[in-house]
Amino acid sequence: MRVGIGYDVHRLVKGRDLFLGGIQIPFEMGLLGHSDGDVLIHAVCDAILGAMCEGDIGTHFPDTDESIEGIRSTEILSYVGGLVAQKGFRIINIDAVVVVERPKIFPHREQMKETMARLLHLNGDAIGIKGKTTEGLGFAGRREGIEVHAIALLEEAEK
Repeated sequence: MRVGIGYDVHRLVKGRDLFLGGIQIPFEMGLLGHSDGDVLIHAVCDAILGAMCEGDIGTHFPDTDESIEGIRSTEILSYVGGLVAQKGFRIINIDAVVVVERPKIFPHREQMKETMARLLHLNGDAIGIKGKTTEGLGFAGRREGIEVHAIALLEEAEK
């Protein structure tokens, strides 16, 4: 068994669409980033990559590479899922906490789980997503950004 931890944070800004967990969420702001800024997918990818000792997203998709500017994070997650199989692992489960005051995560949680599970070739029950507020404390509480903590459990695939 291998476990990996992922963390990511992005600033909320006006003039961008909000993507979380591979879906677009109606909101007046979006996340700033070299990609679409999907902080949930980024943290999950880092957790999976960490469990395989394969670096982080920046190792595979550096923000200095202009050719991937604006890339959808779903493409990054698909790549990481392919790497899992290529390296001889299997994802057991993923759990993530999205720290944000607004928008609320609960109404979108099932669609995010289904989207991410499809991209990783998992059952939806292998992914847990929770939304938490900071009750007004810190940058997330001031609605300046969104942070995500994620953990992934992998095992060697049967040969």
